[in-house]
Amino acid sequence: MTIKLIASDMDGTFLTENDIYSQGRFERILDNLRTREIRFVAASGRQVKNLQELFLPTIDKGYEMDFVGSNGAMVATLQEQLYSVHLSFDQLQKVIDWNARNPESAENIIIMTGEEATYVSNHATGPVAEMVFQFYPNVKQVEKLMLVDDRILEVTFVWPNNEVQQHVAALREVFGAELHATGSGFGSVDVLGKGVDKATGLQVLQDYYDVLDDEVMTFGDNSNDLEMLKKYKNGFVMPNAEDFMLAAIPNKALNTNVNDGVLETIEMYLGI
Repeated sequence: MTIKLIASDMDGTFLTENDIYSQGRFERILDNLRTREIRFVAASGRQVKNLQELFLPTIDKGYEMDFVGSNGAMVATLQEQLYSVHLSFDQLQKVIDWNARNPESAENIIIMTGEEATYVSNHATGPVAEMVFQFYPNVKQVEKLMLVDDRILEVTFVWPNNEVQQHVAALREVFGAELHATGSGFGSVDVLGKGVDKATGLQVLQDYYDVLDDEVMTFGDNSNDLEMLKKYKNGFVMPNAEDFMLAAIPNKALNTNVNDGVLETIEMYLGI
């Protein structure tokens, strides 16, 4: 069946490093996709605003893209926001209270992603705080997170990379089906609304553009990509992914992220 929508994770998947992508090669592919009426989607744990800034050099040339941001909590085209899911005040309070009671969270930093800005404690300093300012747009440091006046899409904790999966499992045990916890890379653990993931975000775009599951191709490298890699038969895991991801997804991209594996696989699959 013909592919009509291609969605890729960003960090560890589409980007080579430090927010870099092969712009010329990507734009040549976008030219080809446009003639075939295939949409390209940036699907990431990053916010939609951050993704739009990331691809601004390409967007400014007139190329169209769509966005699944905050791990599926927000979906947008270049022209409009299509969908968003927010955490309630009570849910936010439960997550922050859990963090305060967790002995392993003593040195943790809490990042709250809102529609208007990103919020961290004004006590946050050091490398983690620098990471927040790098990967999140419009960061505001506040005294009390629960007094923030914004619609919150997700809450993020940062732990050592090798501890992420155990903390994801602990959060899922505590909150069950009420909330969704997932790992996003760089030691991030994200807590989202019930049923929110990249696959549900992509479904919004499928409905908007009338695209079937068999017409979707996806790329990812981490546990926050699992739902969208498992849902679609044309789901490709990156060779640089961790072993648990390589074991879970049978289709492998042709190369690693630093070697333009997503672009190479698209070219091969579509005969570009």
